[in-house]
Amino acid sequence: MAVTRKTGPAVTRNRIKRVIREFFRLNQHEICGSLDIAVVPKRSMDPDRVNLKSVSQELLPLLRTICENSTPKSGSEAS
Repeated sequence: MAVTRKTGPAVTRNRIKRVIREFFRLNQHEICGSLDIAVVPKRSMDPDRVNLKSVSQELLPLLRTICENSTPKSGSEAS
């Protein structure tokens, strides 16, 4: 995981990385198959508002969409 210096000082970058790692640890059952996922934090993120709840609200729907779109189609749709 990489967070650029543009995101802020080391303390802020490390906090963001810890929260994102914890999100993926808690939601590893949602990840389908073997995927490489790159998360790029927004520069406009307020470091005081970076918490597991806010990250989960943004990333969980995206993670579910990725898994739905990456599963192979069955039946006549698969060609």
